[in-house]
Amino acid sequence: MPEPLDSRLRDDEALDEIELTSQLIIAASSRDFHLSQSEVDEILGVPRAS
Repeated sequence: MPEPLDSRLRDDEALDEIELTSQLIIAASSRDFHLSQSEVDEILGVPRAS
């Protein structure tokens, strides 16, 4: 049985960035053209300016 990972080595911010990057890659790969800035913002969860 493998040993559990050392929790000191876990970088939650890096994991969050990897997740967001993955979401952008998936969205972009399903398109034939560039994502608009508003689409990128929506994927990344950036709030809309009021």
